[in-house]
Amino acid sequence: MLITLGYLIVLGSVFGGYWMIGGYLGALYQPPEILMIVGAAMGAFVASNNGKAIRATLRSFSKLKRTNKYNKAMYMELLALQYKLLSRARRDGMLAIERDIDDPQNSALFGEYPRLLGDPMLMAFLTDYLRLMVSGNMDPFEIDALMEHEIETFQHEAEIPSHALHAVGDGLPAFGIVAAVMGVVYALGSADQGAGEMGILIANALVGTFLGILLAYGFINPLAGRILHQVTEAVKMLQCIRVTLMASLNGYAPQLAVEFGRKALFTAERPTFDELEDHVRSTKNSTGGS
Repeated sequence: MLITLGYLIVLGSVFGGYWMIGGYLGALYQPPEILMIVGAAMGAFVASNNGKAIRATLRSFSKLKRTNKYNKAMYMELLALQYKLLSRARRDGMLAIERDIDDPQNSALFGEYPRLLGDPMLMAFLTDYLRLMVSGNMDPFEIDALMEHEIETFQHEAEIPSHALHAVGDGLPAFGIVAAVMGVVYALGSADQGAGEMGILIANALVGTFLGILLAYGFINPLAGRILHQVTEAVKMLQCIRVTLMASLNGYAPQLAVEFGRKALFTAERPTFDELEDHVRSTKNSTGGS
């Protein structure tokens, strides 16, 4: 997992470099400093978020193990599924796909794409708007505005854990300074123990500043950034669906509609025109044409 690898690189570089200059690693282990910094950060996190945000942040940790859920292969599956649905609707009428979108789990067409079926967010978005298209009672501009509003709402909610963690990360260096100041106050109060002992106490106090900065920029902020990247990938999937369906509503043939969807993808995962055309052609042949 990339996040684990990144953390190992951070730890290896920081502590390895400290060890190479002759530093004593044991001096960096200061439980009181850790308690003050981590405890204060957790308290600030709880105080600045409501229950929904806290639960959403905790749930987001379970999704970090995946490195590339929305990859090129899944985009190809999404475009192929939309092509099949739109082709059938164009050939036999929108009512021909009504049973499929009402019960995708038991649909033979949706069953060809188990990875998509396993994503409730994608399935709900796709089937909801196909259902509106089947009804035929809404203006395309109204459907587009509704899609845009739903995507914006989804993005706002999904980014809450990232924003919450970023706030904690931004506060950690300050909490490190607080711990360091507390340590310096204690060291100055122990000046009668001699210069040597006082130097050790001040060095221990400065570990707080080090830990606050390391935890912020080496661990928490990268974690928040990782969550934000995952949200961006999910939003791009929804945008792909939106662009494809809108192209169909505006009268474009299914093969051209999925080309619109392809253009909405990030270049890193976007299939080429020839790749999509070959994929659609093979799909078209397997369904007996449009």
